Amino acid sequence: MDIYFPSGFPMCRGITGLSNNCLERAKRLKACVGGFLQRQDLSSLCKYRKPRLTLEECLLWKLSFEKLLSSKHGLYAFRAFLVSEFSEENIAFYLACEDYKSTKSAAKMPSKAKRIYEEFIGSEAPREVNIDYETRDITQANLKSPTASCFDMAQYRIYILMEKDCHPRFLRSAAYRNLVNQLTVKSAKARSKKAIAARPPIEDEEPK
Repeated sequence: MDIYFPSGFPMCRGITGLSNNCLERAKRLKACVGGFLQRQDLSSLCKYRKPRLTLEECLLWKLSFEKLLSSKHGLYAFRAFLVSEFSEENIAFYLACEDYKSTKSAAKMPSKAKRIYEEFIGSEAPREVNIDYETRDITQANLKSPTASCFDMAQYRIYILMEKDCHPRFLRSAAYRNLVNQLTVKSAKARSKKAIAARPPIEDEEPK
């Protein structure tokens, strides 16, 4: 299925498209995962998360963006990657929309919708996401009578942005490739140990 992008629809902005407020916040986030950024080592991020990440799960992230998001390890690693590219607001907005749609109390929706709009969409938003003017205007109009679906169009735009642009770059990154290599070595060692353990004991030859 072809995806239509409105005229001027931007890809992940990177550092040049950020306001001063966003830039400062992005720098703080980058500092939080500085070790990962310097080493390009995702294994240090996933090492202590349980259940432990496996090679099979890591390779599933290549199959689709949805499989990456549905993995706790995958989401964690992808978010760290976006922080390194100063575009963490994209996944933050997507997750905020998911949380908003799960709101059970209709009375809480207006205040939550307002917070999301002011943080990610409004003209003075500190974590402004890249959406076209039409989507922005429709979303703003939806806030006059908030429902569970009022951010759907904006969320879809950001999802497609991440799927078509950010996800492929994540898979091409040195961090992801290093993680696959490390898990491949680890998996091979584990198989070797199992094979050795499964060997039958060598019986001593009877004296002639």
